[in-house]
Amino acid sequence: MNKGLSIWLDVLRCAAALAVLFGHLAHVRFTNGDFYVLREINIASDAVVVFFVISGLVIAFAADRDGTPGIYAFNRITRLLSVVIPALILTVILDAIGTQITPSAYPAPYYQPASYTDFLLRGVTLSTEWTGLFDRIRLGTNGPLWSLSYEVAYYILFGIAVFCRGIARVLGLGLVALIVGWPILALFPAWLLGVLVWRHVSTTPTDAINPIFAWSLVFVPAVLLIAARRAGIPDILTELTAAAVAPASHHVMLGYSDEVLWNSLIALAVALHLAGIASVLRGRAFDMHTPRVRAIRWFAGGTFSIYAVHYPILHFLDAVLPADTPFYNFKMAVLTLAACFCFAHLFERPIKAFRGFFVKVHIGRMLRASLRQKNWNKSVDFEPM
Repeated sequence: MNKGLSIWLDVLRCAAALAVLFGHLAHVRFTNGDFYVLREINIASDAVVVFFVISGLVIAFAADRDGTPGIYAFNRITRLLSVVIPALILTVILDAIGTQITPSAYPAPYYQPASYTDFLLRGVTLSTEWTGLFDRIRLGTNGPLWSLSYEVAYYILFGIAVFCRGIARVLGLGLVALIVGWPILALFPAWLLGVLVWRHVSTTPTDAINPIFAWSLVFVPAVLLIAARRAGIPDILTELTAAAVAPASHHVMLGYSDEVLWNSLIALAVALHLAGIASVLRGRAFDMHTPRVRAIRWFAGGTFSIYAVHYPILHFLDAVLPADTPFYNFKMAVLTLAACFCFAHLFERPIKAFRGFFVKVHIGRMLRASLRQKNWNKSVDFEPM
């Protein structure tokens, strides 16, 4: 992956993480409707689709780099669990304290009490939205973990498609599809658009795309999306989805995929944008040590943490901060970001050290030798969360 594209992916990760955070901060219960316009334009949900497309691109790149199913699985599992397990523990602690201080700050359905068994089995496996065999579940206040259950399903499906052959691939894909259920499969094409972008980027000659056309791909899709939202297209597409599954409720049947048509349009626009920006930036020299680039990469290195813990932190701060606190909204935002970056410092940024410890202590000699041969710990993971 060239430096220019990796930097731009970091920029998008930062923007998407902030969109999710401020989209949730805009809930009336947090900020009294002062920023409710962010809820009306559904910025948080749209930003998750951006994450999905980036994820498809990055995981396709990572699979090419990893080369074997063992290394692919090792890198995905360690990347996720190094953040998810501490995030689940933090959620349990903050929810337990906050519900005792101010129970009204934890209204249903934004807070759903869950047992330690659910946190362990459904949280650690990130299967909260797998509807093929299980019921959907929300782990305390940490509703945003829903998208990680989608991500894990996509990692597994893609890994089977890439590393398995013949009947094993067919049976594996079919079994996983049955387990994860229709809501997750509904947005899989959106994720796969990121894979297609990487295949295009990694195989297309440098001069294959006309520069004017490439620049048009950078800007036109975003302009068309804005125009579509102003024209009410998301509502029209949601009505079409509801009519297609009637008399069943599309909210019940599709869960977080109930805006699948609009989400797919967003994914297509993001994919076209990334194809254009990859062409525009290809071959350009970038100094990775300038203050601006280092700041972008530092912020991006905490985006998974922002996503994984911001909601329980927001609820906790809402429970402990008096409503008449001066600059209440500002403090909510700053304290949440500060807590997220402290969390990232402890659990997300030391991923290489975590993997090194895991390799040394917990895995067999054959995989350890394979990992060393691949120089797995010398390259940066660009997973989007």
